[in-house]
Amino acid sequence: MKYIKSFPLELFFWVAALVLLGTANSHEHHFTLCPLANLGFEDWCPGCGIGRSISHILHGEFTESFSEHWFGFPALLIIVYRIYTLIKNKNKFKISTTNT
Repeated sequence: MKYIKSFPLELFFWVAALVLLGTANSHEHHFTLCPLANLGFEDWCPGCGIGRSISHILHGEFTESFSEHWFGFPALLIIVYRIYTLIKNKNKFKISTTNT
């Protein structure tokens, strides 16, 4: 129980997101959480396509990745750096349960 309280939830989120993007079929259009795309403005949304772009990178399809969204590779680098810093600083995120 103590380990679960000290585990950074953000680390789980980013690793799970990359695993899901790596195992997803990058050529299919999946459900999106983007409110603009769900309203029919997916061509106008500046963020739509980043997930598919990262998925293409994880499948080794770099040309398709750049055609989906140019920010996919920088976004993947930022996410990997964030995972690295969360793992490196994992001991600093302990939740204190005692009052001082």
